Amino acid sequence: MGGSVKDVQSKKELDSAVHSGAPVILHFWASWCEASKHMDEVFAHLSTDFPHAHFLRVEAEEQPEISEAYSVSAVPYFAFVKDGKVAYTLEGADPSSLANKVARIAGSVRPGEPAAPASLGMAAGPTILETVQALAKENGSSQVQIQVQNGPADALKRRLQQLIESNPVMLFMKGSPEEPKCGFSQKVVDILKEEKVKFGSFDILLDNEVREGLKKYSNWPTFPQLYCKGELLGGSDIAISMHESGELGEVFRDHGIDTTDSAGAKVTEAGSGKGGISASTGLSETLTSRLESLIHSSPVMLFMKGKPDEPKCGFSQKVVDILVQEKVDFESFDILSDEEVRQGLKVYSNWSSYPQLYIKGELIGGSDIVLEMQKSGELKKVLAEKGIVPKDTLEDRLRKLITSSPVMVFIKGTPDAPRCGFSSKVINALREEGVSFGSFDILSDEDVRQGLKVFSNWPTFPQLYYKGELIGGCDIIMELKNNGELKSTLTE
Repeated sequence: MGGSVKDVQSKKELDSAVHSGAPVILHFWASWCEASKHMDEVFAHLSTDFPHAHFLRVEAEEQPEISEAYSVSAVPYFAFVKDGKVAYTLEGADPSSLANKVARIAGSVRPGEPAAPASLGMAAGPTILETVQALAKENGSSQVQIQVQNGPADALKRRLQQLIESNPVMLFMKGSPEEPKCGFSQKVVDILKEEKVKFGSFDILLDNEVREGLKKYSNWPTFPQLYCKGELLGGSDIAISMHESGELGEVFRDHGIDTTDSAGAKVTEAGSGKGGISASTGLSETLTSRLESLIHSSPVMLFMKGKPDEPKCGFSQKVVDILVQEKVDFESFDILSDEEVRQGLKVYSNWSSYPQLYIKGELIGGSDIVLEMQKSGELKKVLAEKGIVPKDTLEDRLRKLITSSPVMVFIKGTPDAPRCGFSSKVINALREEGVSFGSFDILSDEDVRQGLKVFSNWPTFPQLYYKGELIGGCDIIMELKNNGELKSTLTE
């Protein structure tokens, strides 16, 4: 094997490697995905650290049979195979988790040494490490030690400064003012509208360099971030507090900020097309009219490869499955049948890949975003707000989440990247007992976070449920484990 990455050309070739007896690590990628390209560099360096494992690369859209077999719905995606079976999976650009899962599946770097968390620094150079650091999610992980220079590079600093100063009031948020992608962003948008302040916005989900760079630049780890005349005011909690006390209005008046009934101009950097409204598309009026007609031909419109009953790629299949699961009536257009629409829509929407999902004429995104929105409950919320499906009450939603898995834990962060010590203890306890479980990151949804406290009459997190019934928090779970009763409690 010798520490190299090999491209898989067929399922037969992959099956041969999987049954060879050696550990296999698969990277499912796509040529249009920048995160895939960066993670592939990390993947290649890890193959040098672990030469006794097979490191295989699969182009997800070009190998639909393999992608379907491994349930791939988004890229980058990694599968870790040992003894012919998938032991772990990893979705997204998380180099810390990738390195540590490789170490678990492939053993130690040097024969005779015990397996330990991998160190990317063994083979990776400084340029790659900086890329990895920029890609790493806000998970607080300390498992992979990566030494890089603090703060964004000078060019990025200048870019961030220009963005921050592009409007007197500037909001860096998830989504757009018309379509926020998280509850915290929604709250700040609502506050600015109530203050009748004209503001610019930048969707940090569309640009990972800005997203990660701004955290360091501002020394503020989360979003949204609100700026006034180039000065950081804070996130949603601070904006809410200042709004309720009247201080926010005073700050705007002190800085000479005009009030208006029109707010929410999105910011576009010259030549980038990211973060807002693009410059002139250059499309003909006839094609533009046709695209708009297609987009508005159904309240929910999916541009995909193939048809719903015969998708031609795994990503299109996944979005179809999600819409069916959400019981949404939708229409579709096979972009493989019309090259003019296929190429034109990329320009019109400023979105370079397929599938593309539209709701009431607004682009929601591709398979990654749709999947993330379904997992967080945001998709159902958008569909309800647009009148596509009936609205669930918060209590209905909490009941569904609690019963979505026989063992369900509500934590801060994710199982691979807990954001508090108590959550980490509970995850470790469940794993040590060999208990399968579902999880929900309460930091990702303030409605769930606050609503569950009232619903369960339990004021703190984590919270563990079994078959819809609350077991308790960290102290109770650890007591059950220490008494040898945890596994039996969760399997009765």
